[in-house]
Amino acid sequence: MEKINDTLKKLGNNSKFQARYEKMKQEILHDPHVRAFLIEHSDDLSKEIVDRSLMTLYDYGNQSKNCAGCHSLSECNNLMKGYHPELVIRRGSIDIVYDRCPRKVMEDEKKKSEKLIKSMHVPKDIINASFAEIDTKDMEGRLEAVDRATAFVEKYQRDGNQKGLYFYGKFGVGKSFLLGAIANELAKKKVSSMIVYFPELLRELKSSIADSSLNEKIETIKKQPVLMIDDIGAETMSSWTRDEVLGPILQFRMQENLPTFFSSNFDYEELEHHLTYSQRGEQEKVKARRILERIKYLTDPVMVDGPNRRR
Repeated sequence: MEKINDTLKKLGNNSKFQARYEKMKQEILHDPHVRAFLIEHSDDLSKEIVDRSLMTLYDYGNQSKNCAGCHSLSECNNLMKGYHPELVIRRGSIDIVYDRCPRKVMEDEKKKSEKLIKSMHVPKDIINASFAEIDTKDMEGRLEAVDRATAFVEKYQRDGNQKGLYFYGKFGVGKSFLLGAIANELAKKKVSSMIVYFPELLRELKSSIADSSLNEKIETIKKQPVLMIDDIGAETMSSWTRDEVLGPILQFRMQENLPTFFSSNFDYEELEHHLTYSQRGEQEKVKARRILERIKYLTDPVMVDGPNRRR
């Protein structure tokens, strides 16, 4: 069997191979990014070092830098998807190190924000909501709600004593969307929040009784830094819902001064009426009033008006 050194020596003496090698070498050295690196480090690089590092320079030249050659993160054509190369001098030779590209940085930050927003049974469009998407033109009924929401986010402090907001109004005017927008703005400030769609949450909690996870779920919900209860009043009222679920959650948050938001089709008075009567027709005014007083302590009411956005 012919030795590898002998084979390489023969190739080196081959005129066609030499021509191809020289052409490839010139293409590599004339790559603008490679050229800029060689000029910047000319005092530290000898011809021998450059020649030894040609394949490294070739790999570098054929990869995208700062996302210039990639249309999206999923279409990244680099050796390490989401990472762009940088040339360095290491132990007398040229090497490549990889760092996150701008698109990868943005994607990672987005995922961090998404982790800060926990949700239970909330539609995706609500979770992805933003203030910029809220149409307030010629709709004064939404202006105050947006102003109050943005003011909360701007003034929020972890150890502060801030009231949440109780958004109420007709069906489809954007109350839930406002909650999602607040959650996303808080995420930008690295503040964790949870949005729960109340009717579905109650159904899940009832099913949790069987596997003994009910208390754990209630504990998780009530301790969130910012809690948003969406569509309260749309659930079928029962004494258990009011006294064993809603009551303990609100009592804890009131004691700990934790910001709490609500959205509802009912104003305070209508919600109290809803809380008074269970599905069995039982009338418990005192217990309903107790729950409402906790909600009033935690929130300021804000009416949201305008056309139905869901039509």
